Amino acid sequence: MSAARSLHPSPRTLEVESLDAFDRLVAAGARSMHGWHLQSLDLRGRGEPLEALDAQGAIFLGCSFDDGVEESLRSRGALIFPKLEAVPFNPYRGRLYTPQELYAGVEHHRYEATLDARVYQWSIRPGQRHRLDATLAAALHDHSIGDALEELTRSELCHGRTMVGVMGGHAASRGSAGFTGAAQLGRLLARSGRVVATGGGPGTMEAANFGAYLSNAAEADFDQALASLAAVPGFRPSVSAWARAAAAVVDRHPDGVPSLGIPTWFYGHEPPNYFATHIAKYFANAIREAILLELCNGGVIFLPGSGGTVQEIFQDACENYYGAPETITPMVLVGAEHWLRRFPAWPLLQSLAAGRRMERRIFLVDSVEEALAVLDR
Repeated sequence: MSAARSLHPSPRTLEVESLDAFDRLVAAGARSMHGWHLQSLDLRGRGEPLEALDAQGAIFLGCSFDDGVEESLRSRGALIFPKLEAVPFNPYRGRLYTPQELYAGVEHHRYEATLDARVYQWSIRPGQRHRLDATLAAALHDHSIGDALEELTRSELCHGRTMVGVMGGHAASRGSAGFTGAAQLGRLLARSGRVVATGGGPGTMEAANFGAYLSNAAEADFDQALASLAAVPGFRPSVSAWARAAAAVVDRHPDGVPSLGIPTWFYGHEPPNYFATHIAKYFANAIREAILLELCNGGVIFLPGSGGTVQEIFQDACENYYGAPETITPMVLVGAEHWLRRFPAWPLLQSLAAGRRMERRIFLVDSVEEALAVLDR
């Protein structure tokens, strides 16, 4: 991640995410901080340059200052958002999460002591969603995550590559045919040069991120990792054991292929999986769902699922139904029996698409290999 970058096309807005970036700007002869967004910086010891710079239009988010500097900046036109000490996360963070950050300490302690679990418990305290300080902190956090996610899409990871979403149920257990199929799909997609994106949770989502992560591994290593995961089939009754099994695979294969997971603390009882190397975890589920679908410019593959997957199918269908020709992306439903009989989403999707531009971009297939072939066409 770049230390100082443009948030928007306008060169007047610059995000400063490290002291090195601040020092470089000062050394380059900057005279004004107009349009600078300085996030979570310890600016103690930088009082002299801060006093010398024009502060009008600068925004400081959760920064620390020497005595008297904050008051001076405010008086000269800077907008300063204070640190929010009562929340267990940084609302002004400038980067996405990693599984190692969210699960830090799980190898020695229970999951309940991890950052991920503590943030979820904070979010579900009685009345928390109606507290102004809590909703402000969550909104600032989600804005920061969205900003970091936007930067990811402009990074080398995504340059010249399409992103394909893999949606499906959280209930697919490790070792099951559904989990193995989703893992093969993630592996095939990554090997074809695509970036895999999922909802970042367990089940099908974990499998697709796992498949992408180990897409460069030998077949024997891939199968061995699948077998080792199957020893802990799901996150119930112990998220700790489930996460440790995944962490052990990552430790054995530290150079896995990057992929994206976009989970939510709204469904915090479903823990994030350990194989998405870039995790954009939101508080607001509606924002998370919309952004996930928006990013998947290479289409979305829907594996068997239930309520959440059905919602995602028709949320994506709505975007395609009203979208301009250049924004319509493929929708591939995998599993005729599932989508024709158990949850008959396919007939409704066909009816919705009839006579629309999206009609030729919806597909029903029976295998992950067929799904990839559809995208290749």
